[in-house]
Amino acid sequence: MPTRTCCFTGHRPQSFPWKYNEGDLRCLLLKARLRREILRAVKADGVGHFLTGMALGVDTWAAEIVLSLRGRWPVTLEAVLPCAGQDARWTAESRERYRSILSRCDRVTPLQDRYTPDCFARRNRYLVEHSDLVIAVWNGSPSGTGSTVSYANALGKPVRQVHPPHSHHPGT
Repeated sequence: MPTRTCCFTGHRPQSFPWKYNEGDLRCLLLKARLRREILRAVKADGVGHFLTGMALGVDTWAAEIVLSLRGRWPVTLEAVLPCAGQDARWTAESRERYRSILSRCDRVTPLQDRYTPDCFARRNRYLVEHSDLVIAVWNGSPSGTGSTVSYANALGKPVRQVHPPHSHHPGT
């Protein structure tokens, strides 16, 4: 059976109540839920190849989870970049993390040389079109993630939704 492919879609840090504080218990809980879905994709769905759009937040977390599974599971990671310089306006810390992930990817697929207003939407469509399964961390709000989920549904691709913790109370 050929290896199946899975992509991720999800919110950026500023869309979550904890923003950039990854030590927040709600963020840790979300990452644990995401890891569980990634492992389910590998074990139950035969996924061996993962695609990440390399945005801050969910894309980055999912990429790091996939990379952490490499020793135990035969998984590969491909970064699909919307444009060159995707990280140009990020903090130095975020750029370093981005470049560390890219250096460990099995493949890097840049979709275009420079930014255009539609490059992120093009990247999202590419991710869905090249996947058998979509894991979406989505709170249901209208967003790029919502548009990506709608596109996956329109193409008949299965979408596994990982619900972010809603409450402002840690651990819920």
